[in-house]
Amino acid sequence: MIVPPDAPSTDVESRESPAPSAVGELGRVNRALRTLSAGNRTLLRADDEETLLHAMCRVIVEQGGYRVAWVGYAQHDKQKSIQPMAYVGVEAGVLESTPLTWGESGLGLGPTGTAVRTGQAVIGRNILNDPALAHWRDEAIRHGHAAISVFPLRIGSEILGNLSITATDPDAFDEAEVRLLAELADDLAYGIANLRIRANHREAEKTIARMAYEDALTGLPNRLSLCECLHAAVGLARQRQRSLALLVIKVRGFREINDTLGYRQGDRLLQEISSRLAGLLKEGETLARVGDDEFALLLPGGGADYATQVAGRFVLALRQPVDLAGLMVDARASIGVAIFPGHGSDPDALIRRASMAAYQARRTAMGYALYAGSLDEDCTRRLTLMGELRRAITNDELRLYCQPKVDMASGRVCGAEALVRWQHPQAGLVSPGEFIKLAERAGLITPLTHWVLEAGFCQAYAWQESGLDRPLSINLSAQDLHDPSLLDRIRGLFATWGNRPELIQFELTESALMDDPAGALETLSRLKQMDVELFIDDYGTGYSSLSYLQKLPVDAIKIDQSFVMSMVASDDSAIIVRSTIELGHNLDLRVVAEGVENEAIWERLATLGCDTAQGYFIGMPIQAGEFSDWETHSRWRL
Repeated sequence: MIVPPDAPSTDVESRESPAPSAVGELGRVNRALRTLSAGNRTLLRADDEETLLHAMCRVIVEQGGYRVAWVGYAQHDKQKSIQPMAYVGVEAGVLESTPLTWGESGLGLGPTGTAVRTGQAVIGRNILNDPALAHWRDEAIRHGHAAISVFPLRIGSEILGNLSITATDPDAFDEAEVRLLAELADDLAYGIANLRIRANHREAEKTIARMAYEDALTGLPNRLSLCECLHAAVGLARQRQRSLALLVIKVRGFREINDTLGYRQGDRLLQEISSRLAGLLKEGETLARVGDDEFALLLPGGGADYATQVAGRFVLALRQPVDLAGLMVDARASIGVAIFPGHGSDPDALIRRASMAAYQARRTAMGYALYAGSLDEDCTRRLTLMGELRRAITNDELRLYCQPKVDMASGRVCGAEALVRWQHPQAGLVSPGEFIKLAERAGLITPLTHWVLEAGFCQAYAWQESGLDRPLSINLSAQDLHDPSLLDRIRGLFATWGNRPELIQFELTESALMDDPAGALETLSRLKQMDVELFIDDYGTGYSSLSYLQKLPVDAIKIDQSFVMSMVASDDSAIIVRSTIELGHNLDLRVVAEGVENEAIWERLATLGCDTAQGYFIGMPIQAGEFSDWETHSRWRL
């Protein structure tokens, strides 16, 4: 080999110092100073670790006048090997072919291995006269090496590796020179550490940037990235007078998959969808994940025809089921399409309108829909009503209505259902089906229920004071069942108004009970402890099992009006009504039929033995204050 990188070292202080060489002590110090100065300049200029190591070795040889310089890094493998990282003055491949090690035997006992293992500099002067280096003497003579010194590269408490230097001067590396070269080695180690810190910072910045613009789960651009791309694309399209399309893809059933199979399987579904959609992209098209269950596709230069063709391809691609935990799960989606400039001239409008179209697409057989202007008008109206509904609840602008119930055996009024109505000052009477859905979306169901409870208890008190024992039933929603303050509020109302428990009833839809069966059972049980009557509303639409129905502490079931209203014309509906009445009576429950619209339905229900009827044939909902007058002039008098 060319240099004795790992020959057994000898303690320089235990050997007799050789005679001074022609270089001289001053010359050696000047050489070390030149090397140190040039090395410091290299440290300032280097931008990466590899460049620094090669530049430092070149400085030591070319400007310092040393024969060889090389840097190795200690490996923490089984062999405790040393990996050459940079060298100058050595033929290519020589160091790599040498089994360098910092172990405690063999070449590990040489200068390089000892320096790395002990963390102490090893100074080997006068290779030609040192008996311990006799094995490499012939090679040293052939290549002109007379002395070697190895300095450990230390970063904190860790020995990173070595800086090995050989010289042609047998008296090289005296005390003054070694002190300067040791400083150079320390500077090199500091430079390596600093560059690594800078590299880590750059990597961290890249990671932060990637996290800011990339979805971690799918690797796709995120919503922020899409908005920036869309903004640039709109500007370019406007400049070139071209169109572009934006597709919003909403995954169906994603939350149900998360709830049923767990979040890991939900993530797998999104990754599979992402992979399928990405495989259909053409050059210049951008796919992004913009929500938990929502993707978006930017088609620069695309019009309505092309965009709907792409939407159709996406729908087909997602129809193939996905294998999740051994189950083949439907991966379908609804896709909405918005076009610039026809559907909007700014990114926010395009995203909003494509999302609206995606919701509209759920009602189509194709699975995709092009934005229509009426959607935005409906959305604006709904947003306006949401704000006004909050004000209506706060300012007591709602009105309590009551719809009578009649006992079919006696033909007399046996109670009423409390209903809320909203008489909007401009829009007129707003459909309960519309504003109750708005209340659910706007988080207003709880305050709306509180209003109805207060008004209902107050009305029941007024009837009680006038001598009328007329039960009033109040509806509770699925969200109400999860309200921790519900039961305390009801107890407080009983305490405030002094209502008799038998005059207050509560109705809960079958679908609300099935949303959380265990929680619903607990709430109903605690309500029943207040001695109130409980009704299952809209029975037949919530798919409750007979075993579950047996566990509920309810007093009556109300047959959904969709079955009652069609029972005369439809044999299937008639069978459902008859079976429900028989089931209710077999479980010792009263049965109420909703949607009794005419005498024919009344007669059929009476034949089947239904207990109570409610519907327009009995009476329409009436303002609570006018209920007594209605009853006085009706045929259903007590």
